[in-house]
Amino acid sequence: MEVTLGVQNVSRDLTIETDASAQDVAAAVEAAVSSPDGLLSLTDTKGRRLLVPGRTLGWVLIGESERGRVGFGLT
Repeated sequence: MEVTLGVQNVSRDLTIETDASAQDVAAAVEAAVSSPDGLLSLTDTKGRRLLVPGRTLGWVLIGESERGRVGFGLT
């Protein structure tokens, strides 16, 4: 699952590849932004943790990662 985060006052997006489901990521985001001191914690596929204060999140894009295509002429 690919998750892209927009953080306030940061010009670049943060993108993380995680094994968590879309529902788990959405629940973590909702919990982080609903609490004044909420903290979004996601673990990537290599076991590294990303911690972002919920109050600094601008937007979150949750989507499937694109599978590698094999062959010629695929569109």
